[in-house]
Amino acid sequence: MQVKLREEQPDGELAPRVLRPRRAAPADAVRPTRAEINLGHLRHNLKAVRRAAGKARVFGVLKADGYGHGAPAVARTLERAGIDGFCVALVEEGVELREAGIGAPILVMSGAYYGQAWAEVVERQITPVIFDPGHAESLAREVRMRGRTAPTPVHFKVDTGMGRLGCDPSRVGPVLERMRAMPEIRIVGLMTHLACADEEQIDSVGMQLDLFDRATAVARSQGIEPEVRHAANSAALFRASAARLDLVRPGIALFGIAPRYGARVDLRPAMKIRTEVVATRDIRAGDAVGYGWTFRAARQSRIATIPMGYADGLSRHLSNRGEVLVMGRRARIVGNVSMNLTMIDVTDHPDVEPGEEVVVLGPQQGKLGTDAITAEEIAGHVGSIAWDVLTSVSRRVPRFYREP
Repeated sequence: MQVKLREEQPDGELAPRVLRPRRAAPADAVRPTRAEINLGHLRHNLKAVRRAAGKARVFGVLKADGYGHGAPAVARTLERAGIDGFCVALVEEGVELREAGIGAPILVMSGAYYGQAWAEVVERQITPVIFDPGHAESLAREVRMRGRTAPTPVHFKVDTGMGRLGCDPSRVGPVLERMRAMPEIRIVGLMTHLACADEEQIDSVGMQLDLFDRATAVARSQGIEPEVRHAANSAALFRASAARLDLVRPGIALFGIAPRYGARVDLRPAMKIRTEVVATRDIRAGDAVGYGWTFRAARQSRIATIPMGYADGLSRHLSNRGEVLVMGRRARIVGNVSMNLTMIDVTDHPDVEPGEEVVVLGPQQGKLGTDAITAEEIAGHVGSIAWDVLTSVSRRVPRFYREP
């Protein structure tokens, strides 16, 4: 954990520094709960993405700690495998990658810049996405303060329908005109964000691309010729060839989650979460377990306890609903998932004792069969999406990185 809260500046002012909680490291692991990341699957997924991308460059999206997989280790693996660059949501995430030794281009897409953000962007050669003249002026001021002679590259975002961040298409002309008057910055990329590429019907993708083309025409009329234009996320990459443009931004696909609709894609989930039984007990028919006694045994049952709970990312919505794998066979979660512990029914799993492996996410092969729990399945139980499942795995669950 960093302890340096603020750094003194030349003018004597104390500038705020961002603190990041330290993820549990494998060397610190005491309990058996862990997330195992298959680096071979990451490389396999990158190859699948490259095939779909064609001539477009591939910038992997590693926001939210690499979708819960651990951004620095994932970035190092993908950089060695030849990825063209990375996208993150926050300046802090870009800083983390630079501090991990990543030299590939990094694009910050959130558009939210505060405090020391511009200093970090300029100093660490991180490319910001901007759409607001105020942001452009702040960045230009930072470049001047540092005495840089070369302009800082930026990407300009157009809001074509997401309704979240970006320049309204009707204002692209005047906003770009203001930015062109700032010699400290140079617009090298144009981007937009597709809202419905992972829905069953994707007619909206064409509508958004039309608006993006019009915005591009406005930029070119002002003498701005972007080096790259980009729009495609994972779903659009595989489902909408018109969206691939010069650069694609796959995120969830790199981690093995395919689009819900459209052509089948050979992707391999990269994360497996496993733990072990720490206690077992036999209960009678009618006995209850867990907070609130939400489960009562309909028969004499054997209950096992595993050291993982909602503080680790095992959603409480899986109470009396979700399943795990024991010996290659499914075992139901019983009672309410608690903060650190969860109970499972292993009555139909003979000879389960403390130390038995339990898989919460991913595949398992055992003496009772072979099966897999997917992020999509868990998302279905909790009424969410696979993105949420993966990014909810907390930092106190150590990540172990495995080669096949």
